[in-house]
Amino acid sequence: MNKNVPVVILCGGYGTRISEETRVKPKPMVLIGNKPILSHIIGIYKYYGFKKFILALGYKSSYIKKYFSKKNNQNIQLVYTGKETKTGGRLLRLKKFLIKEKTFMLTYGDGVSSINISKLIKFHNSHGKIATITATRPPVRFGELDMKKNSVISFKEKPQASKGWINAGFFVFNKEIFKFIKNDQTMLEKEPLEKLVKKKELNAYKHEGFWQCMDTLRDKVYLNKLLKTRKIPWKN
Repeated sequence: MNKNVPVVILCGGYGTRISEETRVKPKPMVLIGNKPILSHIIGIYKYYGFKKFILALGYKSSYIKKYFSKKNNQNIQLVYTGKETKTGGRLLRLKKFLIKEKTFMLTYGDGVSSINISKLIKFHNSHGKIATITATRPPVRFGELDMKKNSVISFKEKPQASKGWINAGFFVFNKEIFKFIKNDQTMLEKEPLEKLVKKKELNAYKHEGFWQCMDTLRDKVYLNKLLKTRKIPWKN
């Protein structure tokens, strides 16, 4: 993949589950350490050589615009995609910036991971499908007990879930994805991905390493705790 192709980051949602923070700022601007989680996400892609980014803005877009205007970063394009627009609709509004590209990447503005972007791209190119979704096993929030009757036979402190995979973002799309998005109210995770599944045009890249979304205040506290220990599991 041409590393001059911009990476799309969805930054327009309300972030209602972390309203303690999002009353005053958009979720991607919540601080992890001394910089927004959005900057950490950009850093993951930069580590693998990607230089250009398109941020799909919505809720409290002026906050993000103000932050990046101070950075004077010409490689970050800020595009207002509507306050009420759904995830698929936000991508559709960026079509004019991406339609000339054979392949591009997209992720959410609230998740960090130790994912190897180079391996993700290699996987996408190997299968020839329209879309690749990164799948991960969700971290278990509490200690996991394995019991036989009333006897505990195994205890694991917050292991990864051994069953089930979830959407971790970090998508790779061919430009044909735009054919599956109707309008502003299209949720990427609904009709487009469901139709791709039916057409057998969606493959999953299984990521077994670290992944964490910042969905709640508890997630923010956890990520900041990781940062303080200097054991940052994601590239930066």
